[in-house]
Order: sequence, then C-alpha cells, then structure tokens
Amino acid sequence: MFELVEPIKTERLVLRPFAARDEEDMLEFESREDVARYLFNEPRTREDNARELAVRLGQTALRKEKDTLMTAVELDGKVIGYVLLVWLSEEHRQGEFGYVLHPGFHGKGYATEAAAEMLRIGFEKLSLHRIIGRCDPRNGGSAKVMERLGLRKEAHFVESEIFKGEWGGELHYAVLAAEWRAQHETA
Repeated sequence: MFELVEPIKTERLVLRPFAARDEEDMLEFESREDVARYLFNEPRTREDNARELAVRLGQTALRKEKDTLMTAVELDGKVIGYVLLVWLSEEHRQGEFGYVLHPGFHGKGYATEAAAEMLRIGFEKLSLHRIIGRCDPRNGGSAKVMERLGLRKEAHFVESEIFKGEWGGELHYAVLAAEWRAQHETA
C-alpha cells in the first residue's frame, strides 16, 4: 500500500495530489487537441474537465489491485501535467505508469523526471516486480521518455484496434524491479 500524504519534490518539480484550485491549469492542457490526440478521451470541455478533476481528487493512494495514483505535476506553482501509477495485479506484482504534459513544456525532461517517481513508488513502495508503459506508435516523444527511463520495448501491436475512428497500434514497454535497481545503483 502507498498513500501520497506529502508532496514529492524532484529537482525541478512537485508531484502532489490534485486540488480544486488546479481546475484552470488542468483545463489549459486537457482541452487541447494535441494533448488528447493519443489519449482515449477527446479534448475536455470545462464540464468534462470538472468531472475528471473530481475523480482525480480521490486518486491519492494505492490500497488494492486496480487502484490508481494520479499526481499533479507542478512547476513553479503551475500544474503542467500529470503522472499516474495503476496497480494492475497484486498477485503478480504488476503495475502500469503513464504521463501527460502540457505541450508548452515538452522537450525539457519534465515528463522523464516526473515519471521516474512513479516507477520509484512502484518498485520501492509497492514492491512491484514489473511495470509497463504503453503509447501510440505515432507518439515518438512518449516512446523516447520510456526508453530514457530504461524500459525495453516488448511489443508493437500493428492496427490492433479502432482508435478514434481509424486503425491504431500500440507500443508496449516494460521494466523489471531488478533492472530498475541495477540502473539506480550505478547512478
């Protein structure tokens, strides 16, 4: 079990539970077509955004299988995205992580810095054995983040599902706890 009670501070960012005050910052990136392009949702309206924020307010702990930890990524007091960790299987000690960042903040290493904390929580706090990440094959930036974090590409599913009205694929990446530890013992 893991509950986020204190914000996590990285070199440049603060990861913390979402708060009601984040609604405008969240809408700023969640309403963008270029953000929703590779996500299952469409760009969020103000009403959609408010409903999603209400859900995120309760996603502060991983107590049991299928729970999601969702943290706001804050830079200098502004929410610029989010990172998440889903506890997929307690028995098999599996998790999945993900991230979304405002395009205005791409290319600066923020997604890598924030996502590394989700991996750390999964391996060090939940004792997960394996964590996966998935992305659309057209989303080269997301694939590069996972590679920088030390995940290995395990699969490329080609035209495996209808996604937003067209055939879409999916890249699957993964890292094992032993691999994560080996990467961070030498760092």
